[in-house]
Formats: sequence, structure tokens, C-alpha cells
Amino acid sequence: MKNLAKNISTAVLGMALLAVTPGCKKFLDEDVRSNYTQDNYYQSAEQAQAGINGIYASLRFITDGAGTYGESPFMMLEFPTGLANTEVGQSQYNNTLRSLTADADNNYTYVWWQNCYRAIGNANLALQKIPAISGMDDAAKKRLLGEAAFFRAFYYFHLVRIFGNVPLITVPINANSPELYPDRSSQEAVYTQIVNDLTTAEAAGLPATDATGKITVGAVKSLLASVYLTMAGYPLNKGQEFYQKAADKANEVIKSGTYQLFGQYADMRNKANENRTEFILQTQYQTGIATIGVTAWLLPRARKISKFSDEIGSLFATPEFYKSYEQGDKRTQEQQYFFTKYASIDNANTTVDFGGYYIFKYFDEEAVKTTAQADINWTLLRYAEVLLTYAEAANEVGGPTTEAYNAVNQIRKRAQLPDLANLSKDQFREAVWRERYHELCYENKTWFDMVRTRKVYNPISNGFDNFEGHKFTYGPTLTSKYLLFPIPTREINNNKKLGQNPGW
Repeated sequence: MKNLAKNISTAVLGMALLAVTPGCKKFLDEDVRSNYTQDNYYQSAEQAQAGINGIYASLRFITDGAGTYGESPFMMLEFPTGLANTEVGQSQYNNTLRSLTADADNNYTYVWWQNCYRAIGNANLALQKIPAISGMDDAAKKRLLGEAAFFRAFYYFHLVRIFGNVPLITVPINANSPELYPDRSSQEAVYTQIVNDLTTAEAAGLPATDATGKITVGAVKSLLASVYLTMAGYPLNKGQEFYQKAADKANEVIKSGTYQLFGQYADMRNKANENRTEFILQTQYQTGIATIGVTAWLLPRARKISKFSDEIGSLFATPEFYKSYEQGDKRTQEQQYFFTKYASIDNANTTVDFGGYYIFKYFDEEAVKTTAQADINWTLLRYAEVLLTYAEAANEVGGPTTEAYNAVNQIRKRAQLPDLANLSKDQFREAVWRERYHELCYENKTWFDMVRTRKVYNPISNGFDNFEGHKFTYGPTLTSKYLLFPIPTREINNNKKLGQNPGW
């Protein structure tokens, strides 16, 4: 399995390790060290920190470009939801996923596989090498090891949900390693490792907050709550015990008092608010070091409303999904979660109507109007998700309690919607699911929810259909094949032990 072996054994080899710059908010300055090997690196505290910073930098692949025009890995998880349109006919990876006609050669699957295993390889190396560094403060070692364990869990959590049974590699490997051509491990084994790693990270002395974007104990607990919620549902079906674990862990985040919802949706686009308040974990961007393409990709195609040379129109909401929000929901008001018009960049007195519902969550006003270089952070975990995780899990354990209502109603209050009240357990469950769709849309959460619940929101009926047989509003019908993505063809060609997922 040469490609996998390459990804999980490179570690610091050939990558641009990122050195800490005192006072630099984003800790993203590059320090290229191409002459290092697995054996001669990790000799000092500075190298340990730089190695961990390299794993932070790996998060950017999710919102980097991939493939041809207007394609990015995060889009792979949006088009199979049936809630996204595109204006880019030449984006074959997007269009085949949207029409449910993709195959195992879709480049997105390889990009996810390759980059997750590369980050896991770097985490494995850090976990093996850092303990032996002499002269390094023990508390600092423990913190860095906790960050490495978090990242290994984070990437395996994506791999196991995207691909199902995957190779479980927890040590650095090279060309002589017995793990060079590994078998796929069971999802149960992968989840066990994820929980173990997050439990390690939880006890690593990580800070409660960190304005630079580093891993906090709240991020660990939030991810663990999501892991437990997923384990309670499909495919493991661990049920009540794990719903209780999810509720308990989410409640620890809530009771900590560290996080709160922003008062206004505009606060989510204010760069002064990055890595704080509602944002639990984000991918870091900064003009001059690393910019993000998401703003330009999500602008309506070639409407001349920005300084970008390309306004791409890669992904925008289906009208049925936009119209499925409750009447009066603030999230549907102009320039909240969506926008339908904007001023011409050539004439501020001219308004350009788009003829569709475009996503405003990642709109970088400075980039649009001035610089054409977006550096708004991409959010991986935020407090709204924790509240909804708690509400769902608590309801599964004991029905809709006062605390569960309070969690979901905080989100509804911000949306200027009436509180939920007097619902049965089944009614409350679907209300929370619906809130997850409307609150967390286009944040790479929806497809994962579809898979773990085996239910899909129907924006026409406002109810939930079975996953298998759900028909998108524009025609295609989901089959069980799309409960997983395919193992990349080139990986199977290199390692026949992998096999392929059903239907692919």
C-alpha cells in the first residue's frame, strides 16, 4: 500500500514545519527543514512544537482546492446531501456527487484519504518521539502529546465515518514496517482508539481557552460528545449508554461557562471574534501566510460584486432548503446565513440580484471589497453544535427535559423563533434534527447526521425520510451505497487487502 505508507511515514520529511512566532496570532510562519528525517528530528522542545504546528497546518486541506475548477474537499460532504446547487458545469467531482453518479476515481476521496493519513503519520511520530526529548518541561510534553492525540482522533473520526473500516495505524512506519500493507480494521476498533486518544487529550492539561486557535479542553470534550453521539447511532448502534455519554460530555462543555452563542450572526464573520466565544475550534488563516478560497468559491458566478478575478459559484443552497426554514427565521434574512443580492463592485449604487440563495456564512467583506485575499477562519466545532448534541442525546435518554429544551431554545431565540414546548420524545427528536440542518448547514455536519441517523430531512414535507430511497428535490435518489464513500481506486491498486465498499 505504497500511497498510504508514504502518507503515514513522511511525518516531518519533506513538509514545511511551522515554527512558533511569539505574539503571532495564527502561529503559521513557515520554517522549511527538508534535511530532517524521522531519526534526527524531535531532539528539542522547539522541534516538538514545530512538529505539532505542522499538524495544525494540515487542517487547511479541508478547504484547499482539489481537482479542477471550483472544487474543494469540504464540498464532497455537501453535495450528497441533496441541499446544494452549483453553477460550475466543469466541476466533475462536484457534479457527479450531486447527481449521485460518482465512482471510486473521484479525486475527493483520495484527497481526504491521503491528507488524513499524512496528519495521522505526523501525530504518530510526535506521540512516539516527544516523550524521549531531554531537557523539556514535563507539562509542555504532556500538552503537546495531548494535542497530537486529539489530532489523531480527529482524523480517524473523519476516516471511519467517510470510509467505514479503515487501516488503524498508531505507530510511525517505513518501508520495512509490517504495517506497510495493512488490512482494514473494524469500525469498532477505530472508535475505541478515537475514544482512547480523546481521553488522553482530555487529561493533558490543555487550556480552557486559547485565542490563537490551539486545542483546548473544550475542543476535546466537544469532539468526544460528537463521537459518543455517533457511536450511539448507526452503524455501531450502541444506544442509550452512549447517548448518556454524549449528553454528559456536552453538558460538561455547557456547564464550564467557557462558551456562549454570539448575539448576532454577523459576529461569526467578524475576524476579531475568531477562536473565542462560540468558536471552539477553527482552521487558522491569515493573509500573507495562508488564505482561504471558500469566500470566492461561494460567491455567485461572475456577477462582478467583488475584487476577486474569479467569482466561482461552486455551491449554493437549493431553493427548497432555503424555503424550509420557519417563517420569520432570522437566519434567512438577507446577509445572515444567505444572501440573494449585493452591490456591484463597479458601481456601489447598483444592486446585483443573483436569482438564487447563496451562502453568506463565509463572506469576507474585506476580501470582497478590497484585497481579493480571504482569510476568514473555517469553523470545525462551535458551541451551537454542542447545544444541539446535548439536546438530542438527553432526549434519547430521558425525553425532552427542561435542560434539553433550554439548549435548543437558545439557538431558536437567536433565530427569533418561538421556544419549543410540550413535545413528545419523537417530536422533540425531529425538532432537534431539523434545527441541526438549519443551524449547521454547509458546515460539513449534515451528511454525517444523515448517516448516523439513517434519516434525511425532506425540505418539502418538513419531515424525515429513510436514508435509502430519499429523493432529492432535483431528482436523484439515495441508495445504501452513499452511506460510505469509496476507497480510492489507486489505494486499492496498491494494496488489494483493502477491498471496496458496497456498491462502488
